[in-house]
Amino acid sequence: MIGAVGILVVFVMIFGGYLAAGGKMGIILKSLPFEFAMIGGAATGAFIISNDLSGIKHTLKDVGKVFKGPRWKPEDYRDLLCLLFELLRLKKQNPVALEEHIESPATSELFKKYPRVAADREAMDLIADTLRNASLNYDDPHQVEEVLDKRMEARLEHALHSSHALQTMADGLPALGIVAAVLGVIKTMASIDQPPEILGKLIGGALVGTFLGVFLAYGMVGPFAARVRSVTEEEAHFYFMIREVLVASLHKHPVNLCIEVGRQNTPDQFRPTFLELEDALKELPKGAS
Repeated sequence: MIGAVGILVVFVMIFGGYLAAGGKMGIILKSLPFEFAMIGGAATGAFIISNDLSGIKHTLKDVGKVFKGPRWKPEDYRDLLCLLFELLRLKKQNPVALEEHIESPATSELFKKYPRVAADREAMDLIADTLRNASLNYDDPHQVEEVLDKRMEARLEHALHSSHALQTMADGLPALGIVAAVLGVIKTMASIDQPPEILGKLIGGALVGTFLGVFLAYGMVGPFAARVRSVTEEEAHFYFMIREVLVASLHKHPVNLCIEVGRQNTPDQFRPTFLELEDALKELPKGAS
């Protein structure tokens, strides 16, 4: 919602200020379809050239983050901590029973209690792989931490592809605006024998190309890229929290302390309070399952 508000503010302030200063929209509206076809079409073509099909789909999907915001909500972080608590408690009480859950998270009744978390394949794979490795005595905390760090970095780099692609498009839009403007000047020069009022309109139409390229770059696509990056990095905290809890468990810390480490590493706006999390943990079933 806040993204739509921002777009509205950009349009109102730019075009409202232009009209308030005595500008005429006629020349812009007349030239806009042709200039937009050239600039927007060229930018889209360049975007397609520089990305494969997977990257294109990824970027188009991530544009929705500008309006929807981060995927994970405060209750998701609380549920994740509860899930990790149950898994680590089970690991301590009944390692054999834990294996049944981590070998098939999709059919696990424990994971099904937290549907939004369980629906995320990356989160499930991260939890299951780390606990599985620990069961195989691959439990050197420093080795596991290094492996998880590399995995986190690779995942974040892939997730940030959309913002890089959008920013590349934003960087090219002003130049494409100049290309459209130059074509407009060429068109104007071909009509140099026309009276000044006609030449003025032709020159004005050519300048719409420069305006449109800069406007789209810094008023639309650039902010979209920045917002997608911000949301993507914010969502990554969800996986970093998993890493912190599981590494803490490999250091042989008590389960409650591991969960508190995860809570402390949750972003402020999503972090449950100590009492909120304690109440949620108290509601969980007791003992091994």
